[in-house]
Order: sequence, then C-alpha cells, then structure tokens
Amino acid sequence: MTQPALFKYRHYQAEIILLCLRWYLRYSLSYRDLEEMMAERGLSVDHTTIYRWVQQFAPLLEKRCRAKLKPTNSSWRVDETYVKVKGQWMYLYRAVDSDGNIVEFMLSPSRDAVSAKRFFRKALRAKHTIPPRVINVDRNPAYPKALGKLKKKGTLPRGCALRPVKYLNNLVEQDHRFIKRRTTPGMGFWSYDTAWRTLQGYEAMHQLRKGQVHGTTKGDIRSQVRFVATAFGLAA
Repeated sequence: MTQPALFKYRHYQAEIILLCLRWYLRYSLSYRDLEEMMAERGLSVDHTTIYRWVQQFAPLLEKRCRAKLKPTNSSWRVDETYVKVKGQWMYLYRAVDSDGNIVEFMLSPSRDAVSAKRFFRKALRAKHTIPPRVINVDRNPAYPKALGKLKKKGTLPRGCALRPVKYLNNLVEQDHRFIKRRTTPGMGFWSYDTAWRTLQGYEAMHQLRKGQVHGTTKGDIRSQVRFVATAFGLAA
C-alpha cells in the first residue's frame, strides 16, 4: 500500500502511527504505556518515537478537526484550569457552550486581563463560533476588564451579558476533567511548545469524542476513527 505523503519515508506504517496518536490523545496513557502495548502486538516502537509522532501530528489533527467543526451556540461558559510546564503552573483558558461543546482553548503563562482579552479574541475569530449573547465566568476580576475593552472596540457586541454565576460554570469545570486525566500520566510538560502541541491534540480528540466534527457522532467510535484516517489521507 502506498503511504500518504505525510508519512513518506517513515519506518512504520501510517496506520500504526495514527493508532498510537489516537490512543495517546484519547486515553490516560503514558508514552511508555504505549511502548509496552505495541510490544505486546509484536512491534518494537520506542516511547520517544511515539512522542515525536504526537508532537508532529497532534497539531495537524487539531487543524483538520477545526476546519470541520459544527457551529457552537451563543451561550458560553469560560474558565481556566492549570497545566504544569517546566515545573511551573500555566493557565489553560477554555470555553464551552451551554450544550457542552468546546468553543475555544488557549494556553497562557499568565492569568490577567491581557490574557483573557487574547482568549476572547481568539474565540470570536473562530469560524465555528457566533458572537455570544451571554458569557458565564467565575469571579476573576480580569474578565470584566477584558470584555469591557472588547465591547469598546466593537469586537464584542455591546448587548453581550457577563454573568458571574458559579453553579452555571460547573459545565466547563466538569469538562476540564478530560484534559486533566490526559496530563496526569505525563507528570507535566518540559516546554511551552511541547505542552501546546499536545494540548491541541487532546482538545481535538475531545471534540471528536463529543461528535462536534462533521462526519462524526457522539458515542460512535467508528465514525471518529474514520475521520482521523480520512483526515490524514488513508482510506476510510
């Protein structure tokens, strides 16, 4: 079988590479776990090789999922969770809509009005989002400042309400769990770039799992596997 251009000159078949990519991004596995799982199947794949596959292909998966995302609704829940990078805590800004669909995500070394503003601008520019009518947040004082500046510039509709209601943010706080379960086996990241590339893959796989991507259905793992294969040029 002819290898797709992305996998040309690779020692391993594209199907093996994508299998490791999907399993690492979807389940709570370390690179060494996957090395052992491949060994059980008669394949000698070093954990550092799998790491390099994730670093190269996870951002590509996120890009191809993003191009096919279904529209989110206009009621957003926004929160940050913590990710350890080089022994320091960084902030993963995340937003979901009232149906639990992922709106946007962004990794930032700081948690302030500048970072919040940058996150909202990223979310508003995304092709799969529509301008929100309401944004629910926690009581972080950075959010009112950021939204006020965006409204003043006309980036955000003036009628958009900011709603700091704690229980309504349970939806996004529960959604953080998928990401936190993925980061725990690795015990943190060694650089910002490594963290960001991996997190892009985690979020893309989470969107596939939710059925947010056209051609996939929530709970239908086969449709999600087909999407990944087709996205990387393999026969469905």
